Amino acid sequence: MIVFAMMEIVPSLKNIQFDANKLYIGGALSGFFGGLSGHQGAFRSAFLLKAGLSKEAFIATGVTIACLVDLTRLSVYFSKFFSAGISDNISYIIFATFSAFVGAFFGKKLLKKVTLNSLQIMVSGLIIILAVLLGMGII
Repeated sequence: MIVFAMMEIVPSLKNIQFDANKLYIGGALSGFFGGLSGHQGAFRSAFLLKAGLSKEAFIATGVTIACLVDLTRLSVYFSKFFSAGISDNISYIIFATFSAFVGAFFGKKLLKKVTLNSLQIMVSGLIIILAVLLGMGII
C-alpha cells in the first residue's frame, strides 16, 4: 500500500500511468486484499489515481464500486440479521448510514473546491497512514 501511495508523492514516480487494459490488475489486487484483510479501497484508490481520471470520475468510480461491494456485504449481513445480534445495535447502523449521507452531501460541496493534485496527495497520505496502522496491528 505504501508503494502505491508513494507513486503519488515521489515526483519521479508521479508520471506513471496505468492504461485501461491494466486496470484489471488493480481490480484483482483490490479483490484479493479485500478478501484477505478488508482494505480493498486503498488499492482501488491507488490504481484509480493512476488511471488518468478526472476528480469527478475518480470519486464516482470509487463510490460506485464501494456501493456494489457494500450491497454484496449487506445481503450477507441481513441474511444473518437476527442470529448475529445486529438488531441489538440498530442505533449504530442508523447513525453510520446517516453519517454516510452527511459525508456525501459535504463531499459534493467540497469537490468543487478541491484540485485533483490535492485529492491525490490526501488519498496517498491516508493510504500511508492506513498501511502504517495495519502494520502496527492497530487496525
